[in-house]
Amino acid sequence: MATNQKSESAAIHARLKHPVIDSDGHWIEYEPAVVDYIAKVGGRELAERFKAQDILSIGGWARFTSAERLERRMSVGAWWGFPARNALDRATAMAPKLLYQRLDDMGIDYGVVYPTLALFVALIREPDMRRAVCRAFNMLSADLFREFSDRLTPAAYIPMGKPEWAIEELDFAVRTLGLKAMMMESLMRRPVKAAPRDAEQSRFTSWPDTLGLDSEYDYDPVWAKCVELKVAPTFHSGSQGLGLRFSPTNFVYNHIGHFGAAGEAVCKSIFMNGVTRRFPTLKFAFLEGGVGWACSLFSDLIGHWKKRNPSALEDVNPANLDVAAMTDLLRRYAPQAVTDHLGELDGLRKMLVETPESRDDFARCGITRPEDIRDLFVPNFYFGCEADDSINSWAFNSKVNPFEARLGAIIGSDIGHFDVSDMTEVLAEAHELLERGQITEEDFHDFVFGNPVHFWAGMNPDFFKGTVVERQAAELMAGQRAHQQAAAAGS
Repeated sequence: MATNQKSESAAIHARLKHPVIDSDGHWIEYEPAVVDYIAKVGGRELAERFKAQDILSIGGWARFTSAERLERRMSVGAWWGFPARNALDRATAMAPKLLYQRLDDMGIDYGVVYPTLALFVALIREPDMRRAVCRAFNMLSADLFREFSDRLTPAAYIPMGKPEWAIEELDFAVRTLGLKAMMMESLMRRPVKAAPRDAEQSRFTSWPDTLGLDSEYDYDPVWAKCVELKVAPTFHSGSQGLGLRFSPTNFVYNHIGHFGAAGEAVCKSIFMNGVTRRFPTLKFAFLEGGVGWACSLFSDLIGHWKKRNPSALEDVNPANLDVAAMTDLLRRYAPQAVTDHLGELDGLRKMLVETPESRDDFARCGITRPEDIRDLFVPNFYFGCEADDSINSWAFNSKVNPFEARLGAIIGSDIGHFDVSDMTEVLAEAHELLERGQITEEDFHDFVFGNPVHFWAGMNPDFFKGTVVERQAAELMAGQRAHQQAAAAGS
């Protein structure tokens, strides 16, 4: 496939025995073109109102001085986030034809490309405008990338403010536009209906909806629609401006770890809400946050279930406290400040005891043994990892992960953004893990090819049909099916 091998990445690709699939590149939409498509969807008046709001700028925070941001405790957002000195890479991110022509030099066979400016759509508060802008972005993406579909596919933007919005846009994106990769909103800020009046708590007037546990809506109809349409939900959510990432002056402080924190919040919420139990074939991907948080979450879920399952909770149930034994022990060993009040020990048994319905935090998942967590987590969740992240190796470390699990790390180049100074260096950076002995050839294969195929084709067997990797992907999936059948027969 490679015809112009000039870069180190191209040279590495030439030695590989498998393709390379990039599951999270970026293209940069040109705002005037976006406005034209908004006019097609909602009329010129809506397009002009959208343009006047300046939604796609670097953010409202930029209109304030540093002192004003400090007074308002405004989180400083991204600035100078796109290639500038490297005009070739900047143009590549804006022109699908140029990206298509440069894939060989990048060492990439096939790429899923996510929008950039569309990430700001969630800031639009007017529902009709927000939905129209989502539709416009999707129409623009479909039109610009259609002729390059054998090697590139754009991700549709799915609004998640209400389940019916998502279902409508999913149908349109798949059935009308023919798109097959879906980027969904999450961590939507929703108003607290009973906002605290205490001045100390006044900032907590909104909360981030994680689409699963304690969500304002039941998103099961959306997940059911994804299964019906054979599309896998992916999330590119950020958490800047939430929690502790709230610096008014320092973007790096706000940026480090925010994708991982957002991914953990949504993944944990979806899991704890039992979504993968109810939709066992549904796969989710959390992009750009790496896999370290996922390895930690997987281990923590198992550890917490062992200590917080209904049976284990009886060890800490205040009703089971032996007051007589406590009285005897404390009388012999406690200081006088305690022994003066031994007659009040029975009060320890009156600590808050929840109703039985609320005691099992894992009830929605139906967990009865730790292996259930493995079976409901590992096959369903995938994690977009940038090439230069050495923690990527953790995903494949079966000596560390519970049950010798290998988590679904998938390479996401992030080309088009400031993280990548040269698009042709991404594959070479990913390969350094293998060169340093941190991962094996098998791990590298899974990272850049095997896991991406299992994620995308696991939901849609025809995902790679008509692409340059169709044959290799089909062979990999056939091998997986044969292995599963053999394992089932053996059991």
